[in-house]
Amino acid sequence: MVIKIGINGFGRIGRLVTRVAFQNHEDVSVVAINDPFIDLNYMEYMFRYDSTHGQYSGSVSVADGRLVVDGKEVSVYSHMNPAEIPWGEHDVDFVVDSTGVFTTLDKAGAHLKGGAKNVVISAPSADAPMFVMGVNEEKYSNDMRIISNASCTTNCLAPLAKVVNDHFGIVEA
Repeated sequence: MVIKIGINGFGRIGRLVTRVAFQNHEDVSVVAINDPFIDLNYMEYMFRYDSTHGQYSGSVSVADGRLVVDGKEVSVYSHMNPAEIPWGEHDVDFVVDSTGVFTTLDKAGAHLKGGAKNVVISAPSADAPMFVMGVNEEKYSNDMRIISNASCTTNCLAPLAKVVNDHFGIVEA
């Protein structure tokens, strides 16, 4: 079964998730991208030429109002309100919200109104369950429809801090 992904926010994190999905995972397919602030042609340019990760090794183009990556068409939208993004038309299993704006259960829940089945917030959340791989992912359960993957800083620091704490203890941080 292929997991269908929607990306909301095509900045650094949204582009990186898309890149990894296309390069490394045949069981994951990015089917739609939403970003109201990025023109489609600029979206293609930024995806192709990443200042940190280098030039994309596959093919990237624009055709018929869609981003085409490695021959696969990705629908592109520019809605401000997540409830208006037609995730349901694409049977999206998971939306990766990488805007940094929709970080609560209520705000991220708008993606569910648009037809998404689940939402992963790529920022800390005030009320969504947060998970960091290598730290607490065992607490995740399939009935959780909206979760947070914490922040990039947390994902870099937390696994190391866990090892140090488990083996030596951390008194103050």
